[in-house]
Amino acid sequence: MSFMEEKFVPVAAKIGSQRHLVAIRDGFIAIMPLIIAGSLAVLINNLSLPGYDHGAFMSRIFGSGWSALGGNVWWGTLAMMALLISFTVAYNLAKSYDVNPLTAGALSVASYMTFIPQADVSVGIPETVEGIAVPAELIGKQLGTWGNISWSFTSYASLFGAIFVALVVTEVYVKLVKSGKLEIKMPEGVPPAVSRTFATLLPVIITIFLVGFAQVWIAKTGTSISKFLLEVVQAPVASIGNTLGGAIAVAFFNHIFWFFGLHGSNILDPVMRSVFMPLATANAELLQQGLEMQYIVTKSFFDGFVYMGGSGTTVGLLAAIYVFSKNKAHRSIAKIATPTSLFNINEPVVFGIPIVLNPLFFIPFVFGPVVLTIISYLATASGIVPMTSVIVPWTTPPVLGAFLATNGSVAAALLALFNLGLTFVMYVPFVLLSNRHSITEIEEEVA
Repeated sequence: MSFMEEKFVPVAAKIGSQRHLVAIRDGFIAIMPLIIAGSLAVLINNLSLPGYDHGAFMSRIFGSGWSALGGNVWWGTLAMMALLISFTVAYNLAKSYDVNPLTAGALSVASYMTFIPQADVSVGIPETVEGIAVPAELIGKQLGTWGNISWSFTSYASLFGAIFVALVVTEVYVKLVKSGKLEIKMPEGVPPAVSRTFATLLPVIITIFLVGFAQVWIAKTGTSISKFLLEVVQAPVASIGNTLGGAIAVAFFNHIFWFFGLHGSNILDPVMRSVFMPLATANAELLQQGLEMQYIVTKSFFDGFVYMGGSGTTVGLLAAIYVFSKNKAHRSIAKIATPTSLFNINEPVVFGIPIVLNPLFFIPFVFGPVVLTIISYLATASGIVPMTSVIVPWTTPPVLGAFLATNGSVAAALLALFNLGLTFVMYVPFVLLSNRHSITEIEEEVA
């Protein structure tokens, strides 16, 4: 305990407050409503309930084109994740430097679009264009068109590239603005909005032209920033994270942080959102195309099967307290904490029992979720429950979250129920131990 407090906790605290990681975390939080909306669109189009029959039920009610609504929502949300995150990460990073965040966000999106390789596609000239006949000698000839881009550069597949560009471009922009040598000062009487625009004019121009020169050089190599980061960083991290060992590591360190009073979910949030959230989106797109899903470990996997009631699966602890605890303080806290724990908010439990720095609950709080991670991983890998493909709000009540995250799988809901029961069993011995501990304290006070 002393070693961890001295060596581990200060490092973890610095990581949790690091400017760039906080910007990534807050950037994802800002677009979370859009991500959830896109996930719900995928859920509606692919709900696997008896009688729903993958859309046959909806087709009978709304006609054969009913799925276009979900497709349109998906296109404007999940298919545009890279552009959205490029803006929000840059916005939050610039805000932390007290520099105009809107300009930084817009500059980041413009820079990211500059880095996207343009496809030169040859198009055959048709016989008519908008009802006007084309001369016979031109029909069939090939025209080169420039400006076509693949949507893979705007979706989850390029998140790492979008985040990287947002961080680097914003840093360059902030340094140019902070230098004070490039500011164009307008005379008095000019509207403040116009003055602010001209104050950042030169930094913006210099930054975007630097990006343009960089793209000229990168294009000669036959690759792109997004492709390079996908192959070198994102794909290897995702492949490691999608293993049982990667899932165990996430569950373990999240709860180690919490045990020492650090917000483990916030510390790991940039990793969860930039690595594990896109994997659920990838599963959704594979499902949409009628292909087999590939990723077991996603953010929805942890939210649906492990973090029920919050970190430590403390719904099981509350149930054990109601049934077995003789500690009046614990029972009072349980009554207060139950309503919020049903929506996975468990700070009253973590700091009220307390669990933080409390050796009595160290084992079930830290290792209980690890056990649930192993069970849920094996159940998913064996095909007993489907992989998660819908991003649901983290405040979705236990069991319901697993049900929705797997497109309405009853097997997933049953697995979540089993995990809750197992957690209850794991907490019981330690609740009984806390009874003895509290009785001993009372006897000592009386003596």
